[in-house]
Amino acid sequence: MNFEHLIQINDPLNPLVETLTREQLWEGLVLRAEQPQLFVLGLDTCTILSRTEDTLERELHYGQVTVRDRVTLQTNQSVRYDILATETYVGGSLTMTIEQPDELQLFLRFEYSTTLPVADDEDARQTQEIVKSAYRESDIDTVRLIRQYVQGKEPGALH
Repeated sequence: MNFEHLIQINDPLNPLVETLTREQLWEGLVLRAEQPQLFVLGLDTCTILSRTEDTLERELHYGQVTVRDRVTLQTNQSVRYDILATETYVGGSLTMTIEQPDELQLFLRFEYSTTLPVADDEDARQTQEIVKSAYRESDIDTVRLIRQYVQGKEPGALH
């Protein structure tokens, strides 16, 4: 199953939405990669097994379930999560890409690719829609939490 959607970060037509810089958004995405338990409901702990300049190998612990993934960072551009499939966990990838069509606008694109089969009956289609809705809600929550961290700290102080 593939799924993607876009969240508008800055809206020049809505003065009630606090403007974020590309750098602030990036720092929030890095924080999510390094400390996912602040963002992911049900995640007990995250152990970073190895780190390079642009990758993290992680082990995520959800109760008795352990998931391994690899995070690839393209500075100020994108974060890609590659999740290894197990007997109990669907594998796939999530890429979060910063898009800035002009000075005033800023978006975050979420692209999911999972090992879930494409829906071929009504029950499967309903399940797929529930999964997509959960992804969308989780992503909206990610942006909300990034805004909270940015508001509580000076830009650049997220590390």
